[in-house]
Amino acid sequence: MVGFLLKHIAYGMAVLFAVTSLVFGLIHLSGDPLAALVPPGSSPEQAARLRTHFGLDRSLPVQYATFLGNAVHGDFGESWRARRPAMATVLDRLPATLVLTGAAIALALAIGVPLGIAAGSRPGGAVDLAATALALAGQAVPGFWLGTILILIFAVRWHWLPSSGGEGAQAVVLPAVTLALYPAATIARLLRSSLIEALSGEYVRTARGKGLSPWAVVRGHALRNAALPTLAFVGLQVGFLLGGAVVVEGVFAYPGVGQLALQSVANRDLPVVQAFVVVVATLIVVVGFAVDAIARWVDPRLRTADSGTGSGW
Repeated sequence: MVGFLLKHIAYGMAVLFAVTSLVFGLIHLSGDPLAALVPPGSSPEQAARLRTHFGLDRSLPVQYATFLGNAVHGDFGESWRARRPAMATVLDRLPATLVLTGAAIALALAIGVPLGIAAGSRPGGAVDLAATALALAGQAVPGFWLGTILILIFAVRWHWLPSSGGEGAQAVVLPAVTLALYPAATIARLLRSSLIEALSGEYVRTARGKGLSPWAVVRGHALRNAALPTLAFVGLQVGFLLGGAVVVEGVFAYPGVGQLALQSVANRDLPVVQAFVVVVATLIVVVGFAVDAIARWVDPRLRTADSGTGSGW
């Protein structure tokens, strides 16, 4: 257990160091950071004063060393637009995104797991064909199109749910459904394939020979092994939803970190962009650790060696 913890702590630190270095380098490779801050027609003296104020007049290695030193303490400077600490700006928006991500994952599991079990338990049947068709449709529908259609139906025509904003539980419903469709479809397909493979194993034939019911065989023997690929996908999908739901948050004007990141990139508010990337990377590291821990609990074979490769990384 100690080796397991130490390995993941070392991985997490290495990932965060690589992410902070990468975001710093890419930002400075994308052009002059002050391009969107200097008003049109400003004199060179005004531009120089702004460059000095934000520390951009120093050499790149000095800027990088200063950036890393401050990042260790969670200090990414002041937002160039909001004129407040960049980390505080990101953390203010983080709870809304966590609520949206949690709701989307819960909904995806509530839809995908029953569909996958029903399809995998009786492959080739009517339920399997229906579940496969729904899963394919879920993977084919673009999120921005689905979000727009849901707004037109449930907000504009029927007035059941708000079309934008993030106040109240009702405001989470439409963006959560939009985000949940693709992972629900993938979970159903993964679980179906894994369950079909697991049900062909010798231990399943032995369980059936003992007279166990079909559901007891699935629940007690096959499902535990079939769940591991799905568990790994869910861990990856949580990371994607935390940092990659920019389009959906933009469609619904949802006040999460995704929309904040989109606005910050458009405004070239680099301290906020850097803080956003590091916060999301930290959350992904934590989710990866949790997925590995759950996988070790589900499959005892993973506990035999702490040096084994984690399933959630």
